[in-house]
Amino acid sequence: MISVVQFGTLDYATALRLQQKLVGLRKESRIGDVLLLLEHSPVITLGRNAKAANVIAPSDLLQQRGVEVFDCDRGGDVTFHGPGQLVGYPIFDLRGFPADDARRKTLGVIEYVRRLEEILIRTCADFQISAQRIPGLTGVWTSNNDGGATGVPARPPEARPPQTASPQPKEQAKIAAIGVHISRSVTSHGFALNVNTDLSYFDLIVPCGIVDKPVTSIARELGDLVPLEQVAQSITRNFGTVFHSQILWVGTLEALLGETVGVPVKPPPELRQLHREDDTFWA
Repeated sequence: MISVVQFGTLDYATALRLQQKLVGLRKESRIGDVLLLLEHSPVITLGRNAKAANVIAPSDLLQQRGVEVFDCDRGGDVTFHGPGQLVGYPIFDLRGFPADDARRKTLGVIEYVRRLEEILIRTCADFQISAQRIPGLTGVWTSNNDGGATGVPARPPEARPPQTASPQPKEQAKIAAIGVHISRSVTSHGFALNVNTDLSYFDLIVPCGIVDKPVTSIARELGDLVPLEQVAQSITRNFGTVFHSQILWVGTLEALLGETVGVPVKPPPELRQLHREDDTFWA
């Protein structure tokens, strides 16, 4: 079973400390698998493979726009999180999920990332957006065809009024980013799906270090804003399908843990030094 806890907007430091607390509890088998869904206040994060040069905006412009900058222990390069973007942090023990390859007992890192991509592709399809993988890259991209071998054909969303179709993009654009951290088979960090995101924030960086492909959002593709709650419901439903798990919506962390949860807002020092030899990274 996957328990889902949905927040409003959390600053990055608070969400990071929350993840670390839940990862510790998951490693001790004191909680089950948990999916956190939330928005962040504006922040640029640099993964373990990030190049500082990919933050191209000067510090005074970042301060003017209210954008924080954090190093973090996920895989990947530079990305942006902010309002209108749905961020998901699965805290899963991969040993509890059977592998796609019958020769392996439990889910591996690459299979896990591919499942996250599949969930995001299916979610885009729920909103009539054809999306796909791009070989050699991680994340989800809008498709300039009808889906292809790596895409899922768009299907009408449930209980959503018809939208006026916007022109198909002339080139593939990134709609969702993925960067994870796995330690002793327990996952943290996760994905960010651009829903109603102000895409001008991505002009402050070279997103994921990729210079030749633009960034897009569900709102841009549809020509209309979409309630994040609808997207959260779609993502959660697709998690249940792709991970073959039951879903339990939990109202609060206290209900999940049976205790009052304190989440310090001070970020841990020197995040890049927190990894251990048993850590695995993927972006």
